Amino acid sequence: MNMTELDHALRKLRLSGMADTLELRLLEAQSEQMAPIDLVAALVSDEIVRRQDRLLGRRLKKARFRDPDKTLDGFDFEFNKKMNRRLVFELATARFVSQCEDVLLLGKPGTGKSHLVQAIGSAAIAQGHQVYYREAHTLIEELMDATLDERRKKHMADLERVPLLIIDDLGMRKLPPTAAEDLLEIIMRRYERASTILTSNRPVEDWGKLLGDTAAVTAMLDRLLHHAHVLKCGPRSWRSKEKTALQPRGTES
Repeated sequence: MNMTELDHALRKLRLSGMADTLELRLLEAQSEQMAPIDLVAALVSDEIVRRQDRLLGRRLKKARFRDPDKTLDGFDFEFNKKMNRRLVFELATARFVSQCEDVLLLGKPGTGKSHLVQAIGSAAIAQGHQVYYREAHTLIEELMDATLDERRKKHMADLERVPLLIIDDLGMRKLPPTAAEDLLEIIMRRYERASTILTSNRPVEDWGKLLGDTAAVTAMLDRLLHHAHVLKCGPRSWRSKEKTALQPRGTES
């Protein structure tokens, strides 16, 4: 079997990780006089790495992050020095996902909540967890569409099963009257079974008025806060900083 035939056979067996590095590994084996077992081990390692990368890519795509390039390395903690940096990096270990704990990120618009939850979500994916990211209004819209299409039961089951559900920007847009009951159902189904991260620019005391159903919100918060990590973001806004930096000198804000 020549190289072309071997490459074709490996790809037919869905071993593209091996196929892509085969020629390089053979040259390496010849130049370094590798033992056959070491050559095989290197090729198997290449295949494992390729499959892990593909799985990571599929999970990142399925998460549907709004800004998938957000990382903790790209977050400037010095801008808001009072933020609990230790908690952020603890959440990035994804241990809270394994323990079915929840997370609330609260703070004014522009204080980095969305950046942080997407970075934490990406870290959780790297740890092997499946993640869904949805802005609050998108989550409710998708649920309404599923209800109209008679897919609500299946859609709710999918939301219930995902190990980490990130609900971003609660309070950023006005939600329909059913939103409180829908969010309550989601949280109830996931309570002590899976982890939920929720961000909001409004304090929890305002959520009853925000969603128009104090009873449902109270029941939701009772479960959400039971095993929750609460991170307060801010108080300074990145967008206000950028706006000020763009203003000509001498211009009042």
